[in-house]
Amino acid sequence: MNAKQLFFTGLLSVFSILLNAQVDVGEPKFALGFSTGYNRGFGGQVSFTALRPLESVPVQIRFGIGLTKLNPGNSADARRIFINNATNGVPEEKARAFDYRLDFLLNSNFMRAASSKIVFGPRYSSFRANFKYVGGNEDFDVTSKQFGLGLGAESQFKINNKLNLLAAVGLDYFFNSTLKGHDTSYSPDDDNVNPRNDNENDNAQFTYKDANKAIRHLHLCQGCS
Repeated sequence: MNAKQLFFTGLLSVFSILLNAQVDVGEPKFALGFSTGYNRGFGGQVSFTALRPLESVPVQIRFGIGLTKLNPGNSADARRIFINNATNGVPEEKARAFDYRLDFLLNSNFMRAASSKIVFGPRYSSFRANFKYVGGNEDFDVTSKQFGLGLGAESQFKINNKLNLLAAVGLDYFFNSTLKGHDTSYSPDDDNVNPRNDNENDNAQFTYKDANKAIRHLHLCQGCS
């Protein structure tokens, strides 16, 4: 995957259910939301929405933070690409990502029977995978931090005066970023630091494409080129 390509990931709660709890009486000013769903793995998100931040502009502003447990990727390849070509030890692996989002919500009439909105805004994700080889004396992390943009749509269905049911769908685009592990890093432009040699390919140095394929950090098009 070259540096100009984008990563693709579904929004944290695509087709999931979200409860917005209005925290004020009368005309509410804020809403607290909770959601769960699939975003490269199962996770959850909490959000805080300012319902009327600007009296003269029909826009809402929402900040959300989510945590997702992930499949970190191929442990054997991760070891070769970031550490060495050893094969001893029993691999144990885990990964998680914190996702941060700032949404601007504009009124829309794409569903006339509900309160519908177009949603867009910046994204940020912090990924960490851990690879441990029991009996092999190796234990290291691979990390990545990515910025992105999101676009989606959602509709709210009133349950009562304090609760709304919300259905959402959308797509987030995350830009390529450096993958770091141990004393090695691989960048989208292949300006890499201490890259390892591939003993299965005439000791050619591993590239960002190899690292990106081995580590499932933030995309659905793993291995695409």
